[in-house]
Amino acid sequence: MNAALTQLAADCGLASDAQTPLRLAFGLACVQRVLHLLEDPEAIAGLDTLAAFTAGTVDVATLANAAARLKEVASHHRGSQSLDGSAHAAVSATYAVANALAGRALEAASYAAYATVYAYGGYAVQDLSAFEPEHRWQVLALQRLLGDAPPEQPPKPVAASQPCA
Repeated sequence: MNAALTQLAADCGLASDAQTPLRLAFGLACVQRVLHLLEDPEAIAGLDTLAAFTAGTVDVATLANAAARLKEVASHHRGSQSLDGSAHAAVSATYAVANALAGRALEAASYAAYATVYAYGGYAVQDLSAFEPEHRWQVLALQRLLGDAPPEQPPKPVAASQPCA
């Protein structure tokens, strides 16, 4: 659980109907971070629909249809055939998309964080500190959407004369 995100969401009234656009935008931001973990083409299409809706290029009915379909896709995800724990990452990422499409931003954020940590390996979910970087990013992302944080800075280029870490 991301207590700081939960508090920020409460403070800004994220659950209110007036904040639906913010919930969808935040859910989109969270699931875009786990796009690389999605295996099901329908989950990727759902993410594309959410992006199109937030950009104003598809209507509410299209969003609702995608949300209903992704709820079904997520609940029947076949997992992954790999042995490295990515089955959990793919399933969690798919649930993140389903929740983001449904406007459940905090749930989408939670599933996206799990997907990120599961991608490290199944053992990582036992270490709560493994979630901290994603939880911090989520708080900053919502603060940015609220206009309460500086824009994300791109990484500084490394000069050719500097050794890489």
